[in-house]
Amino acid sequence: MQFFARWIVTTLAIFGVAWLLPQGIHVRDFQNAILAGLVLGLINLFVRPLIIVLTLPVTVVTLGVFLLVINASMLLLVGRLVPGFEVTGFGWALLASILISMVGALLHGLFRD
Repeated sequence: MQFFARWIVTTLAIFGVAWLLPQGIHVRDFQNAILAGLVLGLINLFVRPLIIVLTLPVTVVTLGVFLLVINASMLLLVGRLVPGFEVTGFGWALLASILISMVGALLHGLFRD
């Protein structure tokens, strides 16, 4: 049930950020945002922890700032995997990943049990 709630929040965050950053993030329609939210959730569940462990020395040296690069890379990966969802570059992915995290945290805080 918690994954489903995160999926909805991530989908809303992706759709909102695509609306805020139309130059860098393109979502064809809400169905593509739903699919992008699902794929991003699955990547964050399975791939991201492995990447974090493998890059732990760099993350420690940069005092955690490298996690922003990892988040942006995961968003770029979703852009390559999901048709109808496009991220135009790394800078846009970095900005969008920060905004998606902020919007997601805000929505999770508002709709917490």
